[in-house]
Amino acid sequence: MSAGTLYDKVWDLHRVAELPGGSTQLFIGLHLIHEVTSPQAFSGLKELGLSVRHPERTVATVDHIVPTTSQARPFADPLAEAMLATLERNCAEHGITLHGLGSGRQGIVHVIAPELGLTQPGMTVACGDSHTSTHGAFGAIAFGIGTSQVRDVLASQSLAMGKLKVRRIWVEGSLQPGVYAKDLVLHIIRVLGVKGGVGYAYEFAGPAIEALSMEERMTICNMAIEGGARCGYVNPDATTFAYLQGRPAAPSGEAWQRALAWWTSLASDDQAQFDDEVRFDASLLAPTVTWGITPGQGMAVDETVPTLEQTPADERPLAEEAYRYMDLRAGEPIAGTPVDVCFIGSCTNGRISDLRAAAAVAQGRQVAPGLRAFVVPGSEQVAAAAEAEGLDVLFRAAGFEWREPGCSMCLAMNPDRLEGRQLSASSSNRNFKGRQGSATGRTLLMSPAMVAAAAVTGQVTDVRKLLQS
Repeated sequence: MSAGTLYDKVWDLHRVAELPGGSTQLFIGLHLIHEVTSPQAFSGLKELGLSVRHPERTVATVDHIVPTTSQARPFADPLAEAMLATLERNCAEHGITLHGLGSGRQGIVHVIAPELGLTQPGMTVACGDSHTSTHGAFGAIAFGIGTSQVRDVLASQSLAMGKLKVRRIWVEGSLQPGVYAKDLVLHIIRVLGVKGGVGYAYEFAGPAIEALSMEERMTICNMAIEGGARCGYVNPDATTFAYLQGRPAAPSGEAWQRALAWWTSLASDDQAQFDDEVRFDASLLAPTVTWGITPGQGMAVDETVPTLEQTPADERPLAEEAYRYMDLRAGEPIAGTPVDVCFIGSCTNGRISDLRAAAAVAQGRQVAPGLRAFVVPGSEQVAAAAEAEGLDVLFRAAGFEWREPGCSMCLAMNPDRLEGRQLSASSSNRNFKGRQGSATGRTLLMSPAMVAAAAVTGQVTDVRKLLQS
């Protein structure tokens, strides 16, 4: 078993008790909630006659169901309005902080918690959302949980969990121009598979990881769950501390110095033992695009769709299903595939650096005729920063729609949806059948810059060619 890793240290610090059956009662330092998975949890709490144990450790926002064209209340969708009203009522009743629409702090839950400084090294973080692994970028251990577990954390501030094994993913080299963190994590998932991380926590380490910004690290950890890992994390370092310093919820003054010393001590020891290790070379990577119906079905933009002969035997039935669903032919290039919709946003790639990367491609160019392209900031703070830089003006001039913050077309629990067989170039995290709102809609995952390249050319395009020109 692993020893001396950040995961082991944080686990031990938050262990409350060993439970019958072998699981551990783990204290949760930060509980994030939103409007989709919390209503049933609060109802369950009420049925049991319980209150929220530590409301000061729970923070709420609204993101999944909010429209991005107009956020005027009441919403046009009565169900969405009811869900938001329920969240507002539950937070008021239990004394929970809610960052609502127009507060200046609303946004996708995995965007606002880091930007407010709520997510800190050494924490355990839980949220009723798969992509809670995002917060591991700060040296936290963060888990997505189900609705019944949301209820349990509200009631007890703890979870019953089994300890994971730890796999270190060591990345040498450096990403080349036009290749981004999204490409790196898609490549890792392609190699290790969507089930490769089952039973593991992923520690992302090595020179290429250390060189990433905090927002890039969040992208990597966000998609650890897509590789089957329960969580992914990066050891805290000077980059982490520089990001956190001065944020509203971060320590200050003497407490900041104490926090730095403690956070530094949490990093995996030089002699830490891992259950497994795999290595990658970031310098060898090209922009990566998914071609199939799982995040593991990815390929470099200059490659051809893999044939059955190039596919492991146990994955061939899924590959055949993907060929049929995606209308792609084995052996043909993915570059040049026409797209209908281009979406830039999500908890994976809706931060300011993502919008800047896309804007660098869109500047001076125009969205291809007949194509729908839109940009959705991950939070009100991201939107304000982008507008202060004039990115909204740049995108609109190029023919993109500039939207209000929210989850948008990542999962289409709102009006932003594909129609029919439309093919989407998306900076989000999942390309499952029907994920973006149409039962027959199709999704190609890629970096924000690659989405922008597809938008201005009307087809899957190697963004490096546009950046060079």
